[in-house]
Amino acid sequence: DLVVVGPEGPLCDGVVDALSEAGITAFGPSGAAAQLEGSKAFLKRFATRHDIPTAAYTIVTDFAAAEQAIDSSPGPVVVKADGLAGGKGAIVTSTTEQAKAAARSMLVDGALGEAGKTVVIEERLSGLEMSVHAVTDGERMWVLPVSRDHKRVGDGNRGPNTGGMGAFAPVTVNPELMERIHRQVLRPTIKGMAADGSPYRGVLYAGLMIAPDGTPNLLEHNVRFGDPETQVLMPMLDGDVAELFASAAGGSLDETAVSVPAGRHAITVVLAAGGYPKSPRKGDAIVGLPEAAKLPGVHIFHAGTTQQDSQLVTSGGRVLGVGASGSSASEARSAAYRACELVTFDGMHYRRDIATDH
Repeated sequence: DLVVVGPEGPLCDGVVDALSEAGITAFGPSGAAAQLEGSKAFLKRFATRHDIPTAAYTIVTDFAAAEQAIDSSPGPVVVKADGLAGGKGAIVTSTTEQAKAAARSMLVDGALGEAGKTVVIEERLSGLEMSVHAVTDGERMWVLPVSRDHKRVGDGNRGPNTGGMGAFAPVTVNPELMERIHRQVLRPTIKGMAADGSPYRGVLYAGLMIAPDGTPNLLEHNVRFGDPETQVLMPMLDGDVAELFASAAGGSLDETAVSVPAGRHAITVVLAAGGYPKSPRKGDAIVGLPEAAKLPGVHIFHAGTTQQDSQLVTSGGRVLGVGASGSSASEARSAAYRACELVTFDGMHYRRDIATDH
């Protein structure tokens, strides 16, 4: 038997520890190792301690200290809640006023509750954003195809950040950069966690900003598969992912359990509810899914949906992921957007530029 734990909350609460104590094999990190995602302050200190490139930062617990950190920053900053905040805890700012407003909302107004009682003020980096997933048994690792997600709600990367409005894979990365990501981010993380007494098993997600000089700066670690990245990574694989996960959980990674066929591409587009990401509408009827699902190569992923009187309706901000795979990026993209056009619900919106920068 194998349990694959998805959400970060239970992982940080130690569900893998509890399952292991009950004799059940679980794929995911221990509660202690999950602090890589559970605490932004923990991650920044860990990166500094193990020489992993990351943005300059200050950790604060009161608004006066936050103001001082913002005023002393040579440029724009990102304001991050320390704890888990459902993807809403990182505020990218352009001005001092925006940064102070974000810090005040967390530290004074308590907008994010316990998650925002400690805040990380960090330098806003520029460059190429990308994410890398690796499955690890605590020592060895198998790196999945590189994917890229689109965080901003609007086309052209405009509007507020979201949990992710779409993704595509693979992203072409030159071998030299991948070697640097392995050497400067992935390996130091796995070795560092072992050295610190919390060996990391599971999937490790590295959110990166590649600087113009090629430095892979670590923006975040997630301790589970990304959403929507998973919706493009799984269709990229052939083989038995359960065997891959079980071997990692058991401490003996079997890298032959899966393979990545040459020439395969995948994309997913998130259909969001009206008002998302601030105040998403709920209860709107969803129509057109059966027709969309019949298109060749199309995959429909449910997220914020529920049944209400035999009618499928919206129940969350990111309602559906409409994905497709194909032998080229353009083939996958065309299929996904054809499927999107067949689905409707009141207030529905989605980005129309996913994978245009492929």
